[in-house]
Amino acid sequence: MGLQDRQHSITTGNIRHHETTDMSCARTKTDARQTGGRERHVRPLLLYCQAAEEIMDSFFIIVGLGNPGRKYDGSRHNVGFDVIDELVDRHHIGGPERFGKSMIGKGRIGDRRVILVKPMTYMNLSGEAVQEIVHYYRVDPAEDLVVISDDIDLEAGKLRIRKKGSAGGHNGLKNIVQHLGTQDFTRIRVGVGAKPDPDYDLADYVLGHFTGDEKKLMDEAVGKAADAVACMVTDGVDLAMNRYNTPRQKKKKKAAEKLESAEKQESAEKADQNEGSQETAAGAL
Repeated sequence: MGLQDRQHSITTGNIRHHETTDMSCARTKTDARQTGGRERHVRPLLLYCQAAEEIMDSFFIIVGLGNPGRKYDGSRHNVGFDVIDELVDRHHIGGPERFGKSMIGKGRIGDRRVILVKPMTYMNLSGEAVQEIVHYYRVDPAEDLVVISDDIDLEAGKLRIRKKGSAGGHNGLKNIVQHLGTQDFTRIRVGVGAKPDPDYDLADYVLGHFTGDEKKLMDEAVGKAADAVACMVTDGVDLAMNRYNTPRQKKKKKAAEKLESAEKQESAEKADQNEGSQETAAGAL
């Protein structure tokens, strides 16, 4: 039975009734042992039961965003893929195997079953792959989905974890929001730093590669992101946010606000002076 046939049978099958499905699977396995697997109908039903049990035992879906192909390896836009690779190595995740529009690996982080996902759709169509996985495994995005992406608005090497929110101009996240119909899913943004010059082409920058000290810094950030994923899988998103979110630079923010306030006050004083000069001139006529 091919992947698409298996997916269709799971989608249309009556797997919501867990007790009925479990008993049917148990009987089928018994029949298979008794007949030595020679019955033609046994193998398809066994495959169905295996997939049904897999769905009922919920997974935590971890998606790393990037672009497929060797030329994109190590690029700023592929930080999500790098985090997935780190998790695979650390937790001895099985695979990879093809699932629709993604490459996936299955395993465990702690006691929780996980599926690590690399969409093969290219960045701008990532939502197609994520929707496919979420619907197939009947996952609640708000509870059991985390998406890892790069962020040019965040200082290189810094992390930002959020339970929900807008795409923030990231085309991969934007496509996921569009296909899932919700912004309520956890995301880990890994800072890759801003363009070196405002006139620098954005595509060239995000598809460019890290070099020198920057690469060392990003290797550490990938490790921290993998730590954060493991923390949220085993201990929850709130703890991961408290432990791994980069603290906001309050002093700089206050200084900027103070400067902005002073500039506004100076502008208001100049406007008052100009208005007074105009009134004086008008009275002299």
